[in-house]
Amino acid sequence: MFPFKPALNASTLFPFNLEVKEQVRIAAAAGYQGIELWVKDLDAYLAGGGTVQQLKRYISDTGIEVVNAIAFFPWSDENEAVRKQAFMQAEKEMAMLAELGCAAVAAPPFGNVERVSLESMASNFAKLAELARKIGIKPYLEFWGKAKKLSRLSEAMYVAMESGVPDAQILLDPFHMYTGGSSVDSLSYLNGDRIGIVHVNDYPAAPARDVIADRDRVFPGEGSAPSEQLANSLYDIGYGGYLSLELFIENFGAKSALEVAESGLEAITNTYSIKDV
Repeated sequence: MFPFKPALNASTLFPFNLEVKEQVRIAAAAGYQGIELWVKDLDAYLAGGGTVQQLKRYISDTGIEVVNAIAFFPWSDENEAVRKQAFMQAEKEMAMLAELGCAAVAAPPFGNVERVSLESMASNFAKLAELARKIGIKPYLEFWGKAKKLSRLSEAMYVAMESGVPDAQILLDPFHMYTGGSSVDSLSYLNGDRIGIVHVNDYPAAPARDVIADRDRVFPGEGSAPSEQLANSLYDIGYGGYLSLELFIENFGAKSALEVAESGLEAITNTYSIKDV
């Protein structure tokens, strides 16, 4: 049984240098229900003369949902001037995403955050969430395993709690759980409703955890990640949302973009299916 919804993060298709409409077309043709787009690709589409409404109609015609977007604004940078500029950037980008019909935007610990307390992060996330609410979109609090702060699931849970945002949701990623030292067992402290989206991937036993990079990610089921345990944990806490394939493989050899997307969908459904239910 596969109790989740499959999505494709556009990063997986980056080696093919596709413009955003092609990314959407490939994801829909492969059979995904959702797609995560990158703001940089949306900006390139708009700079090339496209409009948000044209793209929205195109996406609607494919039947796929834009379930999240990947953006990089330093919403909790230690420098107040940088944060002020970040919120201006966030407002512009979130307004564009809301107009597109995108449900959410990732909010990772981007910027200079090493000396920022978790309490300050919580306060800044509350401000970001309030801005997003007025625009009509949600920020998903993301932790990065190699970030100087907000590198663990426990820190993200603390920031979400301390923010006071009643419907705060976290973005999970097994690669970042691994590199930051977060245990899958920690998911038992979460309710499925507190998870906005789950990025799925796998990682090999080598390179070592302290030097492994995004480009080393592999398809689910091809590495050493505790994927079956993660799937069961998500199911047990009531999560039934999107599992989005996020890879940064630099070369897929002779495979086409559609073949890569189809292989990814098969890997997700096989690896994250729940046994003995």
